[in-house]
Amino acid sequence: MLDKKRIKEAELNVRSYLQEGLLKKTDQNEQILNVFLQNGKESLKVADEIYSQNLSDLWVIVCSYYAMYYYANAALLNFGYKVGEKIVHKVTSDALIVYIRKKLTESLLEEYEEMREEALNLAGARADQLVESFDYERNKRSFIQYKTIETEKRKKATTSLKRAKEFTAEIEKLML
Repeated sequence: MLDKKRIKEAELNVRSYLQEGLLKKTDQNEQILNVFLQNGKESLKVADEIYSQNLSDLWVIVCSYYAMYYYANAALLNFGYKVGEKIVHKVTSDALIVYIRKKLTESLLEEYEEMREEALNLAGARADQLVESFDYERNKRSFIQYKTIETEKRKKATTSLKRAKEFTAEIEKLML
């Protein structure tokens, strides 16, 4: 996790980079953006290939880093910043902290909120299913007990036992 000192350092550096022209405010350029993205994808593909063939751990690391570097620069450009030609890796790192970190946080929070909603929906559906299984079993017990032949009972018994185990396990968890 980034500490406050590193964030403050990046903020100070970025102000300096902007004054010195090492980082420039710019309009989005689709052509350059596409080059960054293409280079990032290619770097990742090469890293994956080197890794799968067990050729060189060093070059897996290098190519993986460059995939991240190109994507970082694409993100910066997307939000209106272009890294100059000197100390580009440090400038990219600091600018990423200052301009992209907060946007990533917001994006992840939105994603987690969506996942939370999905999880709540799934949990709700599962809870409904468990409660409904009790009602099914209540009705089935009556039917089986009085109106079903022996050969059909085994299949239904298997299902009943499974539902009972699931239901009781979930209720136990609920009560803890």
